Amino acid sequence: MDHEVELTVPASTAPQAPTQEDTPASPPPRSRGADTRALTQVLFGELKELTPGTPEHNRVRGALIEANLPLVRYAAARFRSRNEPMEDVIQVGTIGLINAIDRFDPDRGVQFPTFAMPTVVGEIKRYFRDNVRTVHVPRRLHELWVQVNSATEDLTTSFGRTPTTAEIAERLRITEDEVLSCIEAGRSYHATSLEAAQEGDGLPGLLDRLGYEDPALDGVEHRDLVRHLLVQLPEREQRILLLRYYSNLTQSQISAELGVSQMHVSRLLARSFQRLRSANRIDA
Repeated sequence: MDHEVELTVPASTAPQAPTQEDTPASPPPRSRGADTRALTQVLFGELKELTPGTPEHNRVRGALIEANLPLVRYAAARFRSRNEPMEDVIQVGTIGLINAIDRFDPDRGVQFPTFAMPTVVGEIKRYFRDNVRTVHVPRRLHELWVQVNSATEDLTTSFGRTPTTAEIAERLRITEDEVLSCIEAGRSYHATSLEAAQEGDGLPGLLDRLGYEDPALDGVEHRDLVRHLLVQLPEREQRILLLRYYSNLTQSQISAELGVSQMHVSRLLARSFQRLRSANRIDA
């Protein structure tokens, strides 16, 4: 008779369901920057094998540009305080990015962002230097303006308010006059039209509010001079001059008005002119 044998397996050797501790941990998610760098490296590897000018080369090159546009936006943000449209700055930075892509050699062992950033920033700085400034600013003053702008941002964050000129000067160890000169230089990036209406206050353009040269302004000095000289003449000669040049009467009309001959009027006028010329302090 066969005997049934009961086999018992020790608990320590029995197969068990895998626990959470036994499950291999999933790798941490990669950052967007790491993904961009990896994609850039792959695309440069493909670009190297393609012939420039072919459709496939242009496609990969365009993908490289698109993948690295965040680098351009990051560089352009450094120039946000220049009051230039950010879209224009990004376009200029993109030109620098394209130049960097065309010159980059992946075999040199340098990361592309490290290689491209100076090219992008340099292109933007060249744009501001050559195309934006309305008034040329000395290089030292421009460099100092960059420091003043940076110090202003830092102190604003620290104090919770806009710093004073003295606080900025103390931070940079320069005079307050130099700070004011830098602030004034920072405004030279744009020239506003005199005919442009003022924003916000609804006032007309600056040109409409500027004074103009009164054409009668020169006559003020002349009238004052004539008044000073006339009082030095005898009363009859004063009257003759007034009738001749203010009432616009002819010599014959003046002679009839005064009851003297026209020849006598002519002699009195000549004598009056001689006295006026000799007494004219301007000619003297």
